[in-house]
Amino acid sequence: MNIILLGPPGAGKGTQSKYLEDHFHLKQLSTGDMLRHAVATGSPVGVVAKSFMEGGKLVPDDVVVGVISEAIEALPKETAGFILDGFPRSVPQAGILDQLLDRIGKNIDAVIVVDVKDDILVKRISGRFTCGSCGEVFNDFFRLPKTEGVCDRCGSTSFKRRSDDNPDTVRERLVVYHEQTKPLIDYYKAKGKLNIIDGEAAIEDVKERINEFLGATRQ
Repeated sequence: MNIILLGPPGAGKGTQSKYLEDHFHLKQLSTGDMLRHAVATGSPVGVVAKSFMEGGKLVPDDVVVGVISEAIEALPKETAGFILDGFPRSVPQAGILDQLLDRIGKNIDAVIVVDVKDDILVKRISGRFTCGSCGEVFNDFFRLPKTEGVCDRCGSTSFKRRSDDNPDTVRERLVVYHEQTKPLIDYYKAKGKLNIIDGEAAIEDVKERINEFLGATRQ
C-alpha cells in the first residue's frame, strides 16, 4: 500500500508516518528530511535547495522530483509500500507524481489529510524537537519524552531542533501551504482516495482514525 500524507507543517505527519512504518511495514519517504540532509552535506541538490528552505519557500519541482524518483526506485522489493510525506506540495507536482508512478508501475492507494488550525501549528512547531537517532517527534508544550532526555521509541539520548522552526518562518510556510498545497485536497478528492482527519485530536485517536480508513481502503 502506497500512501500520501498531506497537511500543514506541524500537523503531526512525521509522528503518524513513524507509526505507519512500525505497524504497516511501510517506508517513509520524507522530502524534507532528504533535502535537509542534502543541505547539511553540501551536495549539488542541497546548494540549490538551501536558499528556498531558509526563506520558507517551496523547493523547485525538478529538484524535489529527482530526489523522490530515486528514493522510490531504490526501495527494496520486499517493502510493503511507501508513505510520501512532504510531496506532492502542489497540483502540478501531483501530476508529475502520477506520471512517475505510472512509468514505474506503481500507484497511490490512499491520501490522508491531517488538519490543524494555524494558531495551534505555530506553537507546535516552535516547540518541536526530534530524536537524533530514529526521528521520533516530541514537543516542549504537547509531548515531552516519558523519561527526561531519553527517546520513548529507541532509547537514544540525542535530540535535535530544526533551525527553521521559528514563528516567522512557520507563518511564511503556512501561507505557502494554503496557496499551493491545500488545492491538492480537491485534486485527490476527485480521485476518490481522500480522507480528512482532525489532527488536533490526541495522537492515539488520530492513529485509530487512520487505522479505520486504511482498513476500509484495503477491503
